Amino acid sequence: MRVPQLALWSAAVLFVAVAITAAATLLPAARARVERPPAGLAARSANPSDSPSISTNADPGASPSGVEPSSSRSHTPSPASALASRLRTLPAETTQVIIVHAPGYSGTHATLEAFTKAGGVWRPQFPAMAVRIAGNGFSDNHTEGNSTTPTGVYELSDTMYGIDPNPGVRYAYHRIVVDDWWNENPNSPDYNTLQHTPVNPGGGSEALWTETVAYRHFAVIRYNIPVTGHARGSGIFLHVGTGRSTAGCVSVPRSDLIRVLTWLDPAKSPRIVLSPHSALSRY
Repeated sequence: MRVPQLALWSAAVLFVAVAITAAATLLPAARARVERPPAGLAARSANPSDSPSISTNADPGASPSGVEPSSSRSHTPSPASALASRLRTLPAETTQVIIVHAPGYSGTHATLEAFTKAGGVWRPQFPAMAVRIAGNGFSDNHTEGNSTTPTGVYELSDTMYGIDPNPGVRYAYHRIVVDDWWNENPNSPDYNTLQHTPVNPGGGSEALWTETVAYRHFAVIRYNIPVTGHARGSGIFLHVGTGRSTAGCVSVPRSDLIRVLTWLDPAKSPRIVLSPHSALSRY
């Protein structure tokens, strides 16, 4: 039986339409299978660096309460081989070290990194922390009142201090009270020590109990202790940050500082290194 010509044309048009619809549906899926990279490759492309750098240029600023927020980064710190293992002058018994470093001498922003040595290998203890140093940066020749942070490798004093209660440090802890001064008078026989006295010791001595933010907790960096020169400077502390540069100390956001102070163990002979990057090879 002959099929009418119009019916044949209708069947052909219907067949072509169905073929085009099927191709439009299947082609994108096939292309996606071809072009989609393996999951591991996609992850590496999205994160080109396993160790993102820490910026130390941003000013953390002061919060309404005057206390800096924690600056610890959530990423894993860089391997210690890039920093702590470069040190050559630490005592053999030292298995804890804090390194405060900056790109150059003149900036007031720096980075604090803490390391523990185990099995002969230095490993990061915490993520890097953004900190502040003196208004005139680092100096190899710090003197009283020149607003610099002295470079070098130092011990920490046997006693830690604070207006607030002991946060759980492993050192002796002295709670600051009214009439506790840090003697910064170069002409005093008690220069660069804590004195409890109702009389101002003179010079640039600090009334510790009045520094209600900075001295909530602090450790004494043993710069010029014992005193080897009355013009060499005094009162170099590791203390709570205020959002500003310091007169010579290293200031750290409070939550970060507590982590560091409670980690430090006098039995491990800790040291603190203060230096711009270019001078770290000295130590």
